[in-house]
Amino acid sequence: MKPTFRITAADFALVLALGACVETRTSESTGEYVDNAAITAKVKTAILQDPALKVMQISVKSYKDVVQLSGFVDSGAAKTHAGFVAGNVAGVSSVTNDLVVK
Repeated sequence: MKPTFRITAADFALVLALGACVETRTSESTGEYVDNAAITAKVKTAILQDPALKVMQISVKSYKDVVQLSGFVDSGAAKTHAGFVAGNVAGVSSVTNDLVVK
């Protein structure tokens, strides 16, 4: 007897599902996405808990453990301090500080 090879719809769906979780150079895996969402939340919390920064207009995004800060602050010292606070959060590998002093 000759062995046959059949792909069922369930096999095809499984391959597609597993392929969607794979990381590429320009995208994150599902696990990395969840990890970065947690890092973003931790950085936002740290900024909101800091009395000098909680009233500032700071946006936080993260990708592959790199945090990007954007928005407006009142002084250069506040910009530096926000970068310091974000950099001290567990899981952050580096900070891109794009804050603008208004």
